[in-house]
Amino acid sequence: MSDVPERSDSELATAAAAGDDRAFAALVTRHKDGLYRLLRRYLGDADEAYEAAHEAFIAAWSALARYDPERPFGSWLRTIAINKARDRGRRIAVRRLIFGSQSFEDSEAQVRPDAGASADDAMIEQERLDQLDRAISRLPTALRAPLILTAIDGRSQQEAGEILGISAKSVETRVYRARKLLAQTLDDSLRPGR
Repeated sequence: MSDVPERSDSELATAAAAGDDRAFAALVTRHKDGLYRLLRRYLGDADEAYEAAHEAFIAAWSALARYDPERPFGSWLRTIAINKARDRGRRIAVRRLIFGSQSFEDSEAQVRPDAGASADDAMIEQERLDQLDRAISRLPTALRAPLILTAIDGRSQQEAGEILGISAKSVETRVYRARKLLAQTLDDSLRPGR
């Protein structure tokens, strides 16, 4: 397996499709953290994100024969993951409708404030991050996915469009609307009396 780090994702995916389990394991190792972060932001729940990532890798394994090596593996995998997240998001919405709005936040999955900051600063920073996470999770799906893919996952508008099946211009428009809505939501939450 010493040659695995030197092999491209496409080479590993091709080898995995031919039955090389170690090649697929290397792909999982390369992409699991970024995929989890994407899904954590998308779903707003650590456990759901973990499960969606697991489902995405299983679906990718099953679909390797249909993978096009000319296409970036990471984009292909994120397309699968976003679809799994949408499915889970619908199930979460139904659960919340039935059982009420419960917080499923997992402190381990939260972004940690700077350890060198004072306790008050760290608490304020964590509250700001929590507000942002809540605001992002309340965005409509059509706006949330492009924002997360570009602003958090670091994808270009073109890549995000390929993952979501929309044009780069649509991604640009949706990210603009998402940021505007987020700014308005966060501004409203900071007003006195809130």
